[in-house]
This record gives sequence, structure tokens and C-alpha cells, in this order.
Amino acid sequence: MLPLVIVNPKSAAGSTRGKWTAIASDLRAHFGPFRVAFTKGPGDAISLARRHAEEGTRFIIACGGDGTINEVANGILLSKKDSELGIFPSGTGGDFRRTIGLPTEPREIARALREGETRKIDVGRVSFIDNDGEPAERYFLNVTSFGLAASIIERVKGSTSLEWLPLDTVRGRASFALSTLQEVVGLGTTRVRVQIDDGEEAPLSTVNFCIANARYFGGGMMIAPDAKLADGMLDVVNVGDINTAKIILNGYSLYTGTHLELPEVKSKLARRISARPFNDGDIVHIEIDGELPGRLPATYEVVPNALSLRVPKR
Repeated sequence: MLPLVIVNPKSAAGSTRGKWTAIASDLRAHFGPFRVAFTKGPGDAISLARRHAEEGTRFIIACGGDGTINEVANGILLSKKDSELGIFPSGTGGDFRRTIGLPTEPREIARALREGETRKIDVGRVSFIDNDGEPAERYFLNVTSFGLAASIIERVKGSTSLEWLPLDTVRGRASFALSTLQEVVGLGTTRVRVQIDDGEEAPLSTVNFCIANARYFGGGMMIAPDAKLADGMLDVVNVGDINTAKIILNGYSLYTGTHLELPEVKSKLARRISARPFNDGDIVHIEIDGELPGRLPATYEVVPNALSLRVPKR
């Protein structure tokens, strides 16, 4: 059965739709024959990937942004089949691409998909409350967080002020940077209660609390520089009570991974993390791989060696 490419034509602010003919040409020339399915709305990539994996498709490629990659991975994982995930990035963030070292040129991506190697990687699993107030569960490949990042992503998704920029990757980074500055002006901490592994639940003040399976989020911020995709652990990074001026002055450190040297930033490895609002009536939104599916309380767990992923040969 031919590989399947699941395309989100609305990714990269809709520019994937216009670029698809060129992308398909590069895929055929440098990867080989394939089938294609287009998503029509949120959740479509999950159902498409699940159905085709259950029907026997062995290689499913996600063409879109980090949210599309997340959906395709969720579909494969829900199918309980060992279909392999491939990635053809076409979004504004491109964070998971950075972790696995995919090239940026379409023809080179196609070659990497054809000539790459298969690796088993860990995924994270989150149990949370969705936007309708119902219990929900979602897998993540990259990073999930609450606090500042969720507010920034909400602002980015509603922003049209940077659509004049010519390149999706440039637009993505600029949009996250601008939205970060806008959000930190009114910066406050989020109060939660957190339990890590078998430790005691403890109160915590956070500007941003991240649970990372991979290294990057926010359009290129290296939030978890030591994260590994197959170590059976999640990297917990807490940006604690830090003032606005210090965030702005040290913003570059988020792109170099040196923010872990700041005294307000703490990190550790964990297999299971539970978090809930400090006050029962508080609403604390969470983001998962750049999407905003719901809120705390949430429980985060690592699922070791859960997914087969095509990566460039070392």
C-alpha cells in the first residue's frame, strides 16, 4: 500500500494550499509515489491517520505545522498499529522539525523521507479538561505547557499583523517574538499545585511551566536543551517568578538554551507530573504542541518507545 500524505491546507496561515502543487512535485521526484488526503478542519488529521493506519497503511506523512504533526501522531497511536510517522513541515513554528534535524528545502525533506531511518521515540500523554468542560486525553510529541506560552499562542493564532512577511519561518518567529513582548508587559505569575512522580504535591508560582519530550517550542525557542526523544523521561522546565525587564533582557537565552542558567529557572526529569490550579475556581489554560485544547487539572505521563518515526540518517 502506498504511503499516505495527510495535508493541512490551512497551515502556515493558509499558504500550504497554494504551495501544495510544488510540494507534491518535489515529493514525487525525490521520494516516490504516494496517496494524499486533505484535512477540512480540526481533528480531521486524527481520524484520517487512525483510519488509514487501521486499514494497513504503513507509512503516514504529516504535511503541515506542529499541530498537524500532533494530530497525525495521535491518529497513529490511537489505531494501536505500528504505522510509521513521517514529517513534511509546512507551518509557521517548525519546532519538532528542529529537534529531529530535518532540512528546510522541500526536495531535501523528500530525500530525507525516502532515505531516512526509523527510530522508536517516546511520546507524552496528557489527561486534562477540554474546552467543553469534559475529561480528555491527548498525546504530544513536542512540548506542553501552561502560563505565558499558552497566552502567547492564543495571541499568535489571532494575529494578522505580520502576514506581510515573505517567509513562513520568518513570520512564525517574528510573530512569537512580538506576541511575547505584548504578553510580558502585563506579566503575572500563575499559582498552581504540582506533584512530580512520587513526591509531595506542592504550591508553585510560575511564569511558564513546560513539560517537554523534545527541545523546541514557540517558533524556535530551545526551552528544553537537554531533552531526548528516547530516554523514557520528560524534561520539566519551570520559569519561576521573574520580572518583565529580566525576561526581555534575557529573551535571547530562550533561543540558545542558556536560560537554564538563570536562578529563576529550574529543570528536572520526571515520568509523571500532575498539576491543578491553586484555587479550585481558577481557570488555567494549557497548550499541547502549539494548540489550545483545554485547561488544568492535568496529568502528564511519558509513554516510552510508543511511536515509529522516520528521521534523517545520522
